[in-house]
Amino acid sequence: MSTLGTIITAVVTPFTDDFTVDEDAFVSLLKHLADNGSDGFVVAGTTGEGSTLSVEEHLDLVALAVREKPAGTTIIANAGGNDTRESVHLTERATELGADGTLNVVGYYNRPNRRGIVAHYRAVAAATDKPVVLYNIPSRSTLDLDNDLLAELAQIEHIDAVKQANNANLALVDGLDLYAGNDDVLARTLDLGGAGGICVISHLVGPLLREMVDATPERRAEIDAHLQPLNRVMGVTTNPIPIKAALDLVGRPVGGLRLPMIEADDAERAQIRAVLADLGLLK
Repeated sequence: MSTLGTIITAVVTPFTDDFTVDEDAFVSLLKHLADNGSDGFVVAGTTGEGSTLSVEEHLDLVALAVREKPAGTTIIANAGGNDTRESVHLTERATELGADGTLNVVGYYNRPNRRGIVAHYRAVAAATDKPVVLYNIPSRSTLDLDNDLLAELAQIEHIDAVKQANNANLALVDGLDLYAGNDDVLARTLDLGGAGGICVISHLVGPLLREMVDATPERRAEIDAHLQPLNRVMGVTTNPIPIKAALDLVGRPVGGLRLPMIEADDAERAQIRAVLADLGLLK
């Protein structure tokens, strides 16, 4: 069983009206999520708008999460980037700050070849004594870590898990804990014997995702089918726009988004509202 958790929320970063990090709202959200089924958090990741946080903001948020983490939960710090030096720095600092692990995406935009990918992850893994979670998300990185490559990377000390966001690659890999990187395959991941999911809809339906972990296959499939409309509407536009809109609609506002991300428009909010209403999530 993974030491990092089972239902891990890729937590949003709340902002104030002037788009500074709202630390009080962030801590409140961590506690709310822990009370509703999350046993781990990815901080300053894609959903947390890590790409528009400064390095100082990023590390301050990790430090805050470590200080304030609810009992029984873990903090996984996003430490990915397309500059290996920066990824190593973020990994080192997150480890020093007390994070329980790091999430490291492959070098997007640069499009390194296979040897470069392996060299990148060797450098990152050497910068920590904590678990490194690989992040395979070709829709954003433009590179796919195929399962043969994942098996090779699993031989590197400290590389212990993968957040698999390419549904076509979803499979157990020797030496790696498997986490669903997309909420719509959490049930499949659990059925395969995976470790769990790094989730977004856990902001809204954490208890149901927690129930899926220990449910019979039949009950798990039933919950999964019930939640698929929510999974689909979370893709109405780019993450994390929909989840921030949904949190606002259910009465837990977390502020806007930093450009170039922008808030959901009226049509998108209407679609999100309709699904939330169907699921009984609106107050």
